[in-house]
Formats: sequence, C-alpha cells, structure tokens
Amino acid sequence: MVFAYYKSLSAANKRIYAESDRIERVALPDPVRLHPLIPELEAALLADDRLRVQEACRRLAAGMVEQLAIRPVDLKVLAVRPSNDYGELHGLYEGVEGRVKTAKISLWMRTAQKKRAVAFRSFLRTFLHELCHHLDYEHFRLADSFHTEGFYKRESSLFYQLLPDAKPMRAAKPKLTK
Repeated sequence: MVFAYYKSLSAANKRIYAESDRIERVALPDPVRLHPLIPELEAALLADDRLRVQEACRRLAAGMVEQLAIRPVDLKVLAVRPSNDYGELHGLYEGVEGRVKTAKISLWMRTAQKKRAVAFRSFLRTFLHELCHHLDYEHFRLADSFHTEGFYKRESSLFYQLLPDAKPMRAAKPKLTK
C-alpha cells in the first residue's frame, strides 16, 4: 500500500519510499535491558515532570542507539504542544544538515487544548516515531525518511519490544444504526 503523497514524489524518492516500505522491523539486540526505563518514563509522565520525562527519554534513546551502534541523537522534551489550524505538533525530528553534527528530536508532553500530560502510550509512540526517522538515516542508511507502511510497522516493532505484554490497540467498531 502506498500513501496518497507517493504520486507527487520524484522517481528517486519513489525508490527510497519503496525501500523504506520493505523494511518492517527494527531488531533491538537486547530490548530486555531497556525495559526498566519504561516504568520510569511512565511515572515521570504521570507526575507531569518534564525534566524527568526528558531524562527518561534521553536514557531510552541512548540505550537504543547504543544497541544499534549508530550515532546518538539529542533529545529535548518541551511543555505544551504548538498548534495551528492544522492541529497539534506532537514531535519533531531534525536531521543532520550543514554544520549541525547531531540530529535532534523534540517532543511535547502536554496537549495544546487542555495542557494536560499526554497519555503514556501515545507519548511513547511519538517518541518511537521520531526515533524511527533517525533510524531511517543512521541505521538503514536511507537517503530520506518517508511515512510508509513499513515505517509505521518499524515503529510498532519497537513499541512491542519495549512493551512485550501490551495488547494491540484495536480500531473502534463502527456503530450500527437502525
């Protein structure tokens, strides 16, 4: 399956898209070693403690990139999500360009509307989503990082390695009307 924006890509970008789409998993060598960081992150998020959330995310990211033997990523957690007419920004990946030596991930831990801490699973997914962009460049050596079906499968593969007992989220059943 390709997403709608695929039609507007150049031939070179379509090849990158196809390559990305074929990669469905990120295999962490020792995900169990990272498991103790997950409750720390969840507790920090529940306590609405931005600095603790940031530290837990930094440790988790460092552990993952170390296991995959790739360059580190700088990570910061900010308070309230920026928003506009299109919605809220959950996370942002900024790759290495020009004189910048380290890629950056920014995550927002509170919703724009109610300014409440984001639900743990949603926050973890956002963290993994942004980290997957970094993995596309550094681990898989893709020339670009597109949102492909394979990209989302890689994100899920990381999620279930970190939370192996998590039950898959199901789509809501449509309501039947008479």
